[in-house]
Amino acid sequence: MTGALPLSASATTDLTLRLPAPTGRWSVGTTTRALVDRGRSDPWNGAPTREIALTVFYPATVVRGYQRAPQLAPAAAEVFKGLDAGVLHPELPTSGVNWAATLTHSYVDAPALPGRRPTLLYSPGGADPRTIGTSVAEELASHGYVVLTLDHPGEASEVVFPDGRLRVIEIGPDVQTDPVRSRLMMDTRFADLRFVLDHLSDLHESIDLRRVGVYGHSAGGATAAVSLEHPQVRAAANLEGYLDTLDGELYPIARHGTRKPLLLAGTDGFRDERFDRTWSAVLSHGGPVRRVQLSDANHWIWTDYAAFAPQLQSAGLMTAAARAKLVGASHCGVPAVRRLVREFFDRSLTFSG
Repeated sequence: MTGALPLSASATTDLTLRLPAPTGRWSVGTTTRALVDRGRSDPWNGAPTREIALTVFYPATVVRGYQRAPQLAPAAAEVFKGLDAGVLHPELPTSGVNWAATLTHSYVDAPALPGRRPTLLYSPGGADPRTIGTSVAEELASHGYVVLTLDHPGEASEVVFPDGRLRVIEIGPDVQTDPVRSRLMMDTRFADLRFVLDHLSDLHESIDLRRVGVYGHSAGGATAAVSLEHPQVRAAANLEGYLDTLDGELYPIARHGTRKPLLLAGTDGFRDERFDRTWSAVLSHGGPVRRVQLSDANHWIWTDYAAFAPQLQSAGLMTAAARAKLVGASHCGVPAVRRLVREFFDRSLTFSG
């Protein structure tokens, strides 16, 4: 590690990381939900039902008198500092950060803006929790969207349910190399998202079922793209997710293409032959499919790490090399990602705020 630590990251006071403020006209409210799929067992812990945890972000009328939500609940932060930081993401520091202190810009149970709003679902990357996608979700909500971020329990590093229960990751690293385990993980993700889509009307009064889109990062990006098969979904943004199984079988959307808007967004730091092969397969069918690439960027620029990495580097808690490996060297990652995702859905869902 290089550089001296500022007072906020001294030996007595750990650094508090800050999420960027949303730029839209609306204040943001938030609440948490859970859904139980009684028709499906849980492949990771053997439970007879599958339970999914979600956070809802939405445009709010007033926020005065309501509390700002933390990004991580205390129990989740305790797991995060020993698992996500240093193990799942070795670029992150294992000490010097108070992961429980970061506040969102969303207010718990603030009253929603009247009316139905275009609705987006977010699926995070493999092993990542839904909480690491907060910045983009808040940005979208401040511009008039309802955004539901969902976890895939048993696969996510840590999941906190609305009643406070904590569930920690249960799958092992073999899911990255074993085609059978990998297929089970992705099939479970696809089923999770289908179930949420089938029960959208139960989750928030502001949801407009006529204007629904899905976006996701990495494995969540593939989940988003595959969701276009669902009749409820009108558009999807795949933020750097492969469109094939681990043994090379293309997903149906890559084999057959789509007539719904699909964004394929990648980075120059994470591009490889597998992206070129699977994304080119989709593009070869024509239709409203667009591919873009961010420069000086890497795989986790699509997440809150894009905001955190510069703060960590400035505090001497992350090297320039670690930052480049995590999110790239770009100084405009947060606004670039926010703008790309929002403008895509503004066009694709015929947005009217």
